[in-house]
Amino acid sequence: MIISINPENPQLRLIRQVVDKLKQGGVIAYPTDTNYGIGCDIFNKKGVKNIYQIKKRDARKPFSFICADLSDVSNYAQVSNFAFKIMKRHLPGPYTFVLEATRVVPDSLMTRQKTVGIRIPQNPIALAIVQELGHPLVTTSANVSGQDVYHDPLDIEDALGHQLDLVIDGGILRGDSSTVISLIGDQVEVLREGSGDTSWIHQL
Repeated sequence: MIISINPENPQLRLIRQVVDKLKQGGVIAYPTDTNYGIGCDIFNKKGVKNIYQIKKRDARKPFSFICADLSDVSNYAQVSNFAFKIMKRHLPGPYTFVLEATRVVPDSLMTRQKTVGIRIPQNPIALAIVQELGHPLVTTSANVSGQDVYHDPLDIEDALGHQLDLVIDGGILRGDSSTVISLIGDQVEVLREGSGDTSWIHQL
């Protein structure tokens, strides 16, 4: 099922419909500031399991998740003063920052090294969903692992709609994946080049 939400001023009534689905263990496709993501409530084991099946992804590769704001991040990750300054400068934005996880994070979303990938995308729909839900949303690109990412919500509905509870139409997105940067041990390491500029790293 597709639901159209205003990408600049999301209607609260529709956001609440989405959140109701998530609270029931639903899996949704939604827009970010890069491309479309597939997500569920991070604390819903059934939803997380379903996403692994939809993606056909190795269960040893955990997903990242979306937080509402920087104050929310510290609940799920160890944020040093150094990491906070960097994240404050670049979030919301097209970055995934890898940090040491707290005990609150479910095992299914944590690496063996006890780290997590965290996003705060510059997309009103994604942020409104997380704020209304009250805790983070799983994020992974809207595709089957190893295949092309879908940019049009109609294509997502055609290809994956039978496995999703809801597809949010927030317009066609042409972004690259997020840039993934590790801040473990206050060492800045680019793990994946993407939409986010990395030239600032050389100025640190």
